[in-house]
Amino acid sequence: MTPYERLEQKFARLATLNEAAAMLGWDAAAMMPPGGAQARGEQMATLAGLSHELLTAPDITEDLAAATPPENPWAEQNLALMYEAHTRATALPRDLVEAASRANSTCETIWRTARKASDFAAVRPALEEVFNLTRQSAQILGAALNLSPYDALMTQYQRGITASDVTPIFADYESFLKKALPQAEELQSQREHETLPPGPYATETQEALCRQLSAAAGLNYASARLDRSAHPFCGGTSTDIRITTRYDEADPLSAITGVLHETGHALYEQHLPAAWRRQPVGEAAGMATHESQSLIIEMQAVRSDAFLAHLAPLLTSAFNKPITQGALKRRLRHVERSCIRVEADELTYPAHVLLRFRLEQALLSGDLPIADLPAAWNDSLQNLLGITPPDDAHGCLQDIHWYDGAIGYFPSYTLGAMAAAQLFAAARKAIPALDAHLATGDFAPLTNWLAQHIHTNASRFGFNELLLAATGEKLNPAAFQMHLTERYLK
Repeated sequence: MTPYERLEQKFARLATLNEAAAMLGWDAAAMMPPGGAQARGEQMATLAGLSHELLTAPDITEDLAAATPPENPWAEQNLALMYEAHTRATALPRDLVEAASRANSTCETIWRTARKASDFAAVRPALEEVFNLTRQSAQILGAALNLSPYDALMTQYQRGITASDVTPIFADYESFLKKALPQAEELQSQREHETLPPGPYATETQEALCRQLSAAAGLNYASARLDRSAHPFCGGTSTDIRITTRYDEADPLSAITGVLHETGHALYEQHLPAAWRRQPVGEAAGMATHESQSLIIEMQAVRSDAFLAHLAPLLTSAFNKPITQGALKRRLRHVERSCIRVEADELTYPAHVLLRFRLEQALLSGDLPIADLPAAWNDSLQNLLGITPPDDAHGCLQDIHWYDGAIGYFPSYTLGAMAAAQLFAAARKAIPALDAHLATGDFAPLTNWLAQHIHTNASRFGFNELLLAATGEKLNPAAFQMHLTERYLK
């Protein structure tokens, strides 16, 4: 074999190890009994160490130095991504990789209990260790990649996007929100308000609807599962998708929209090119790109007038309750200054991301001590939305990300929302009858367009390059503001 062919073989083996870790991670969140946490932490740390050992082996270093890819753009990009992964891995010592994995697993397990009890003090020492090890890793990676420590973390989630790119985008949105939010609230107060009938909404019926709607959106359950977890997510592999949600018998729409959000992620994974499976270029283009695919389904399509007209009679029949399109609009497009990110409306949601973007930079640099996080969180939310969390469960304990070591991830959510608006506008131009299809529950024209322009391109292009090819321009936050103006300010 040529050096490049040997690299493909080795990276396929590495991807298989990562797939095993993904399945163990899903099991920890959805199935594992509490008593398994310590052993699972060791299992995850060992897999992380093995992956690191494989990626940093001398023979990979030698093959990278000698490799010449076949003359096609996919292979050329594959080799470039191999170089980047190798650079990141060789910069970090194995003991630090294993220690970080172990600390993340330990902290995440403690967080589950601390969140329920709103007890930040219980998880604080573990979180301090997570940030301590993450800081060490970020400093090493930043030096190796010629990036700031925070950018070194950000770019592992979305290649090519740094804090200097995001900061002005978020500042502009903060200015937009200060004007738009009071206007939206005023217009909302003047409208007639239809409400959903009171519950209970049986969990079994909700779950059946979630399966029905996600399958209608294109999820292939021959290669997917729907389960329950404390925090909804999409995991697994492209041929074994695992999505989760949580159910509330007082509100069926939380689970339904959550599952359709995760279905957007799952469709991306299922449509990745099989020819490049288990190769770096065959993976999704990054988490901002991934979030654009979940949000174009959940926010752009599912909350559109057209789809809600289809959903209302479906829910009425399933629950034997009179559910109107107007009631669905009020529930799913209601603007409210709330404390919980995952329950926030799409107008205020970016404020929650902005808060985390600023705080995690301060935590990583050490300018904000972990002990001061609850107060800093509360002050930031007051400044952005004019509200203060009643307790830490509604404040700094609400998200799993930091407690699981995912620092630098949050910007992807809002970048994804902005990209979703831009992509949906382009899809509407390309598919004039798109709303008519959604009014019958038909997602196929939209998901086929996304598969062609986003999914099947995998990591051949970066975030902005994908948007440029699909819409004619790189990320343009104006598309998101235009979408919000049309939906909430008119």
